[in-house]
Amino acid sequence: MVTDTRVAAADTLADLRGGMLLDAAFDRRASALDARDRRWTQELVWGMLRRRGFIDHLLAPRVRGGIARLDGDLADLLRLGAYQLFHMGSVPPYAAIAQTVELAKHRHGMGASKLVNAVLRRLDRERDALDAALPSDPVEALAVEYSHPRWLVARWVARWGADETRALLEANNREAPLIVRPWGVVREQLEAMLESSGVEVHEAPLVADSLLLGPGTLLTSLGAFQQGRCFVQDPAATLVTQYAAIPAGAKVADLCAAPGGKTIELARTASYVTAADSSEARLTRLQETIDRLELDHVTAVVADAREVSLGTFDAVLVDAPCTGTGTFRRHPDARWRLRTSDLAVMAATQRAILRAAAQAVEPGGLLIYSTCSLEPEENDVQVESFLADHPEWTLEPPPEGAVPASVLDAGRLRVLPQRHGADGSFAARLRRGVR
Repeated sequence: MVTDTRVAAADTLADLRGGMLLDAAFDRRASALDARDRRWTQELVWGMLRRRGFIDHLLAPRVRGGIARLDGDLADLLRLGAYQLFHMGSVPPYAAIAQTVELAKHRHGMGASKLVNAVLRRLDRERDALDAALPSDPVEALAVEYSHPRWLVARWVARWGADETRALLEANNREAPLIVRPWGVVREQLEAMLESSGVEVHEAPLVADSLLLGPGTLLTSLGAFQQGRCFVQDPAATLVTQYAAIPAGAKVADLCAAPGGKTIELARTASYVTAADSSEARLTRLQETIDRLELDHVTAVVADAREVSLGTFDAVLVDAPCTGTGTFRRHPDARWRLRTSDLAVMAATQRAILRAAAQAVEPGGLLIYSTCSLEPEENDVQVESFLADHPEWTLEPPPEGAVPASVLDAGRLRVLPQRHGADGSFAARLRRGVR
């Protein structure tokens, strides 16, 4: 019998090929698993996606005609089997092979199972003498070794050079840590609550009052989480709201709010927060967080940020939809889904949202534009274009000490995974002139 965990992994990948995002697909397929099996399945799926390019490099010469000729589901089964063989020490080789063969037989028939059996047995037999020579082209070699699309690696090498790009690729292939922020308690109180529950707690990078939790922590089972005393947020996201430096008592709008971490941070000082998002499903998750943390001064509404009709505010945050190239460690599926044309599509959407959001800012108010992208077309180019078209607006750096100097670049927030040990993020703080 094939284990439920491997079935869930294969079904999750099938959903990805159908257009779903990884988190949603995994929740759909692994919800019935217990905590231990869910964690194992997540390690398998996320790990395989982080190493898919190099796995394909190993599989290609062992599949007649190349892996690209195979049915997409069968190719993913081979990748899952290969990942278990080489990267999951808890799985004996015979189990990795036998389970993948049975899964192939169930999903594709006897012929497919024989192919999987032959390929995986050959990989196992040749593991100590695998010819994994990298391409001679240095950019191609980086792309293969670290499992990223070549076109994206080429962009980064042109911008940062080969050594820093290698550091970025390595950072993208590490497992993203679980980092939480205190709510309604100070950092020391939250730390004591977590440690009393047996959780290993460490310092988080860049943000003094965030806490990094030890591997394998099941957050939703902890009293501190259930009682609304913490929420999950990477330092890169926290820094956006600290950089924004919203005045105490301000009336604020977060126009691309879901899943809601930045909304919560804004609610620390704002008198009222309107959290808008075009996705009703994603807002449902935000509403759950609002209820859990008992945020009676936050309202979630379904609205398209390109057509803002929510009134005017002292400050507006636009955490714009983007390519997400700063969050590849957290969303390893994104690197394989991204296309060069997506940059132009996203840039057009961002431009429309930014211009609409500007109309919702009171004279003298703040507009904060942010993304989790590393790409200039989505960041600096957007800001410079907006300022050129709107002379009544100016770029205004945050108050001194709002964020560490290491993440400021010409008055803009720039967090880079390879330099700062966090997700990537960008933000610009724009002030509207008084009429």
